[in-house]
Amino acid sequence: MSRFLLFCAFLGFASSSSIGQEPATKAKAPDAMDKMAAELKPSRILVYKKIADRELQMHVFEPSGFKAGDKRACYVIIHGGGWTGGAPPRMYPFAAHYAKLGMVGISVQYRLHSAKTGVSVFDCVKDARSAVRYIKSHASELGIDPTRIIVSGGSAGGHLAAATALFDKVNEDGDDLSISATPAALVLLFPVIDTSKEGYGQAKIGERWQELSPVHNVRAGLPPTLVFHGTGDTVTPFAGAKAFDEAMLKAGNRCELDVNEGGTHGYLMRDKALYDDTMTKTDVFLKSLGLLK
Repeated sequence: MSRFLLFCAFLGFASSSSIGQEPATKAKAPDAMDKMAAELKPSRILVYKKIADRELQMHVFEPSGFKAGDKRACYVIIHGGGWTGGAPPRMYPFAAHYAKLGMVGISVQYRLHSAKTGVSVFDCVKDARSAVRYIKSHASELGIDPTRIIVSGGSAGGHLAAATALFDKVNEDGDDLSISATPAALVLLFPVIDTSKEGYGQAKIGERWQELSPVHNVRAGLPPTLVFHGTGDTVTPFAGAKAFDEAMLKAGNRCELDVNEGGTHGYLMRDKALYDDTMTKTDVFLKSLGLLK
């Protein structure tokens, strides 16, 4: 069986949702992102967290010439799926892109929200924050500069990326809180940014939704942020992204909102040209911050 067919079979097994694209949909045909991801393989997979009977993994892409003890920038990418589905392979193209440019690229696994297992969206947030802390505390062996970590994500993964900087009070018991989970920069792809009834996620989070709503928790001192969003998004409405951008700027933070006119949810995952454009713009943003040479 070809690598692509095996990969598609894995995607079907991993989730019935659109991984990294839509918060929750039925199974779909492979798109541009799936096809690119099927041709990629991480340098290694390691466990960053053990909780109850679970082991959570990082899929690591190392650049050419990599060695332990390097001080590379790191691009962390988090898949979407409404917090209830998805898997790290969906976002391999993002991690691999930055490995080719000399960074360490990492696609992160997290626990998936489920009423049956008792995993909440708060737990998803805890895992994302634990992942950044793991990278920082193991920076030397990972060959990473802990001051040059970028966290990115699509849809619900974008929410979790934002959570690493925003939700300081949501932490796993046992995490070393002396290690900040805040990265040097955020790149948010059509993110869940407003968890009110006007946005996405209130029903899954429950009455404490506002604690996990990025647009409701903006403050001064947040990392420089680049947001990609389509005006035609009816899953995570564009109005939330616009309000987040405005709130960030008002608080004195650097934020750039890249608007795709008419773009629906996950637009850049389905079209290779739009994906390439997204990566080019992200490269420019990271170069402006000195995070990419």
